[in-house]
Amino acid sequence: MSEDVIPTGDDPDVAAAELVLGLLEGEERAVALRRVLAEPGFAQEVERWRQHLEPLFEIWPEVAAPPGMMERLDQALDGPAAPRRAALLRTGRLWPGIAIASSLLAAGLLLVVLVRPTPPVPTAMPPKRQPVATAPARMLVASIDPSVEGKPVTAVYDPVSGGLRLTESALADADRSAELWVIAGDGVPHSLGLLHASGGSTFMVTGDNRARLVAGATLAVSLEPVGGSPSGSPTGPVVAKGVLSQV
Repeated sequence: MSEDVIPTGDDPDVAAAELVLGLLEGEERAVALRRVLAEPGFAQEVERWRQHLEPLFEIWPEVAAPPGMMERLDQALDGPAAPRRAALLRTGRLWPGIAIASSLLAAGLLLVVLVRPTPPVPTAMPPKRQPVATAPARMLVASIDPSVEGKPVTAVYDPVSGGLRLTESALADADRSAELWVIAGDGVPHSLGLLHASGGSTFMVTGDNRARLVAGATLAVSLEPVGGSPSGSPTGPVVAKGVLSQV
């Protein structure tokens, strides 16, 4: 990892890296996402970590565990049968047997960590296997950077609720409105609404636009007549844009 990315100082703030790596849960994750909205510097740090770590996932792509891996882990966790343990006690080979079983277990757990993108949540082993719950959809974040000098606008989108929140925007003047657009794979801009000049903006995304707000989609801001574009397409210059990415 390059030195320009690693946080420095006596008390480094690693929350941005932990958020990108998926290490934060519950209230810690909620606090970090609120910081993304409230602190432009922290939002930029999250984006820097995401860009720095993203190539690592391409180097080690997700692969399926080898056949029989879970059965071997179950067997290692259950331990050898009672008669076998008694025989080892009688022959004085109990501790070597435990060492071998521990080595197999450690190797198996290491393989699971390497082939999975994120560590599994530890749970008690149930008597019967239960269906694994579907992981919640991950938040999407974009730093919408002005084409000229100015303060970037941070956008956070929740795919579950459809809520889209943006920090305060100063991209338009009193004679024009700043309109937000999403550009997905079809390359066609679709309006999401007008940005407020102060206090931030909140949208409830509905209809087809929810399917367009995915990782890799572009958020762009154009300057339009007061009240928004009269044609349903951008009519003024694009003054800022950014790409959505998962955190």
